[in-house]
Amino acid sequence: QVHIKESGGTLVQPGGSLRLSCAASGFTFSRVAMTWARQAPGKGVEWVADINRSGGYEAYADSVKGRFTVSRDNDNNMVYLQMNNLKPEDTAVYYCAKDPGPKSWNGTYYYYPRIPRDGSWGQGTQVTVSS
Repeated sequence: QVHIKESGGTLVQPGGSLRLSCAASGFTFSRVAMTWARQAPGKGVEWVADINRSGGYEAYADSVKGRFTVSRDNDNNMVYLQMNNLKPEDTAVYYCAKDPGPKSWNGTYYYYPRIPRDGSWGQGTQVTVSS
């Protein structure tokens, strides 16, 4: 059974840093690309970053490029999101997802139409950026 769980979300001041963790089990982790996404109040599920199976390829949304870094540890089935220079607009619930498939473009950001309830996404962790 696939199980994904995020951790590390908390309240942080603008300009601060935070590292989110994602623990995965129930599948061959090293064979699957992983994704971070987020949902702010009143907004859709915004794609944040992808990392391929080996960790040799990363992709980022323009809104986080240069500030966020995704990484993975295939020996321990973990994915991480290092977030630096955090801004109030980064406030959201952050999700880790197993190979979530194609994303859509709404003219402003890439997004996922829904969060499936098949275990391929975690329950999310809240990040609040505020002074």
